[in-house]
Amino acid sequence: MKKSESLPTLFIDPVCFMKVVPHKDLMFTYQLRTYYFCAEACRKAFETNPEKYLDPNSPGRKNWWGRYLERLNRTTKGKSLNCH
Repeated sequence: MKKSESLPTLFIDPVCFMKVVPHKDLMFTYQLRTYYFCAEACRKAFETNPEKYLDPNSPGRKNWWGRYLERLNRTTKGKSLNCH
């Protein structure tokens, strides 16, 4: 039998939500918790204003589906679409 290889632990970048492998050059500790990032730009954005990315109600935290629904509501003025 083949020896099982363990997969690396993945973290979610709090700025862009990409899955990332932890790397010491792309990490930032805030309030005793360490966050990992996909790129230096994401780390710098987080370092500048961590609360923006940690607040679940922040506009920057909306996922693509939330942004889509928001645009749809603006376009339809909140009325439901008819299929015919």
